[in-house]
Amino acid sequence: MELFPLDAHLFLGFLFALLRISVILFLLPFFGGQGLPSPAKAALCLVLTVALWPRLTNYGGELPAHPFSLALILLGELLLGLILGLVVRLIFAAVQTGGQIIGFQMGFTMVNAIDPESGTSEAITAHFLYMTAALVFLAMNGHLVLLSGVIRSFDLIPPGRLLISEALSQNILQLSAGIFVTAIQIAAPVLAALLLVDLALALVSRASPQMNVLVMGFPIKIAVGFAFLVLLLELMALAMDAFVTDLPQTMFRILGMMR
Repeated sequence: MELFPLDAHLFLGFLFALLRISVILFLLPFFGGQGLPSPAKAALCLVLTVALWPRLTNYGGELPAHPFSLALILLGELLLGLILGLVVRLIFAAVQTGGQIIGFQMGFTMVNAIDPESGTSEAITAHFLYMTAALVFLAMNGHLVLLSGVIRSFDLIPPGRLLISEALSQNILQLSAGIFVTAIQIAAPVLAALLLVDLALALVSRASPQMNVLVMGFPIKIAVGFAFLVLLLELMALAMDAFVTDLPQTMFRILGMMR
């Protein structure tokens, strides 16, 4: 006996599309945190799925004859949405990590702010760079590029056709490891400037031992750090533009490893 009666393909297609889209959206900035109420998130996922429904492919596989089979397909959709969402989320994690490194070097170890999205404490420089990166991502229509990739994913990988390969696992690990490389690249200009400030303060301390270099160094390092942060914004905008441009190719490469 089949688990679903008439119109089961239509119902399952909508259910699988809703799950895949919801998981991806919950990993995006401004959406997955605590700043947006849960009913609003659910409503937005539902509205977006309905809006994209004419472009999506209905579920054309065999109807699951057992709840366990349905659970496996749902788990596959959850995993696929998680992987696609992480492709975007990792770049913002790299920006946050770079901001944490910058904040530590500027002396903001004890000056943290509560992130309204995650509810955790982080350096103010990390939150500043994260919000800036999110605004640049939206300004460059990165969300539209992502949605087009999500629609394309239903053509490449219909529900229930997900395959996990060793190449996919290695690629995900490489993307995750790239967080730290990107974070260092983001923080490198500011770190270099602050290193020069530390060297200059060390020379001043040797030339004038009676001067309180520690007290004098804090405002100087903060001023230099923020000055280079302003210069860093343009470089980060260029990097985000390159990321948005390469996003479809990256998503299709990941999707190709799951077919």
